[in-house]
Amino acid sequence: ASSRASITIRDILTASQQQPVPQRGYQCMSCCRVFPTLWSVKTHIQHSSREGYSCKVYYRRLKALWEKEHKEPEAAAP
Repeated sequence: ASSRASITIRDILTASQQQPVPQRGYQCMSCCRVFPTLWSVKTHIQHSSREGYSCKVYYRRLKALWEKEHKEPEAAAP
């Protein structure tokens, strides 16, 4: 079920904080393209398969990993 979770603006920002972009804009962490706005990155991710990219798959997998990491410490707590 979490593999079908929608990608949010927060997810994009969290991923982009890992990699500073030398230009103004926001970088898709999957294909490394730079976009002028968060909205344009999100639109790109949603329609990436039409452009020949698998960015949506990348972000879904990344989000699933974050959710898994977040749940593991809770399960280990006494």
